[in-house]
Amino acid sequence: MTGYLGSYAMLGLLLLASLLFFVTAFSANRILRPARPAEPPGKRATYECGLDPVGGDWAQAQIRYYVYAYLYVLFAVEAVFLFPWAVIFNRRGYGLVTVVEMAIFVAVLALGILYAWRKNILRWT
Repeated sequence: MTGYLGSYAMLGLLLLASLLFFVTAFSANRILRPARPAEPPGKRATYECGLDPVGGDWAQAQIRYYVYAYLYVLFAVEAVFLFPWAVIFNRRGYGLVTVVEMAIFVAVLALGILYAWRKNILRWT
């Protein structure tokens, strides 16, 4: 019973120390910061790829950027699965079954990229 009481006391001290640290940090920030920070004009204006967001020639980001980002994530995930597999595939007990499983995984990804290629999703213009 005393072991639990000691651990609760230690937990309470840690919580009190963390609360004290939090209050001290935010108080120091409030005391040390300038009351009115000097900002150049336009500092808080929206910035979009070097174009001024106000005016006639401003355009939204095009969907093709998202397609390439999605494909990058897809192949990054594939690499995350391929590297550990490449490290252990030649160990005992991981023979032909793991080769077949990884072949199926890569085939499904290849079908996805083939579909995107056939639908001309990967064409830039």
